[in-house]
Amino acid sequence: MRDLIENSRFYLLAFLIPLVLSFVLTPLLRLFALKFGHLDTPLAEIKTHKQPVPLLGGVAIFLAFSAGLIFMRFYTSFPTGTLRDLRVIMAGGAIMFALGLVDDLNKPHGLGVKTKFLIQFAAAFFAALYGVRINFISPDYLSFILSMIWLVGVSNAFNIIDIMDGLSASQTVMAALGFLLISFPSEAVYVNVASAALAGAALGFLPYNFSKKMKIFMGDSGSLFCGFTLALVAMGTKYSAVNPLGVYAPLFILAIPIYDTFFVSVMRLRRGLSPFIGSRDHFALRLEKIGFSRHRIVFLTALASLMFSVFAFLITQVPMLWGALIYLVVGVAFLMVSLAISKIKI
Repeated sequence: MRDLIENSRFYLLAFLIPLVLSFVLTPLLRLFALKFGHLDTPLAEIKTHKQPVPLLGGVAIFLAFSAGLIFMRFYTSFPTGTLRDLRVIMAGGAIMFALGLVDDLNKPHGLGVKTKFLIQFAAAFFAALYGVRINFISPDYLSFILSMIWLVGVSNAFNIIDIMDGLSASQTVMAALGFLLISFPSEAVYVNVASAALAGAALGFLPYNFSKKMKIFMGDSGSLFCGFTLALVAMGTKYSAVNPLGVYAPLFILAIPIYDTFFVSVMRLRRGLSPFIGSRDHFALRLEKIGFSRHRIVFLTALASLMFSVFAFLITQVPMLWGALIYLVVGVAFLMVSLAISKIKI
């Protein structure tokens, strides 16, 4: 019990430091963005905002997260493996952050799709090379390749879903807390610390993302960094001690961004469009079309993410038959919801 209390205090500190830093840094970076013109101007039809909005919220999230991890490093003695994994997260995350920041600073044109994917796969290659990869797949080369695809895919899923105030950031908070929920009892210290820190950094940014007077976007720098970090965290703990199907629990925790990515891609392909070209096919924009307010959509998706995290936890704890039943019920529910949402005209 004493160890549990001590660990709780430790992870609470890992959460609170980035939370405070992000909350303080975000308005300062907003002023910087306004002064130097780093704005997201709604020139394209797919943009959902009406006025130019500062773009450097992702910088606050990245700095708060990094500063929190550095502080925790000197606050305690991490095991060697934990230090290595945290360094991989910070180094790989920094590459994704820098890529997104360069793209943000070159709006409205940004970088090309090929350039983005090249750098993203380079960051994923670096992470997999240093051992943070899917560990239940063999042979090793297949695990290596699928780990890279997973990292790039989840990173872009959080970028794709960033089409509404608070949506991507709230999903980051809920997913990070979901991984903390599953990993907390284990010895995967780096997963717990990184999850707590990312949840705090994203939560500190959220009030400004929702604000009308102090609005700021996280930009590609924030969404790519958050997605990449969560994808790394997902591969850092054990899910199948009780049930072999538990290895797919991360798909539940990250269900909303992954679902939107697949949904948008299918809808675009059905209309003869490239899945890499922006459009208004997102499930959130379709819900808005039929009368849901944006705050309500964000709240409902956050609630759904919380529910899926609970399902993910249950899958790692129940016998295989019950785990299969949970997968089946959730899969059927997703299919029914998709059919209903796809009928909404955009």
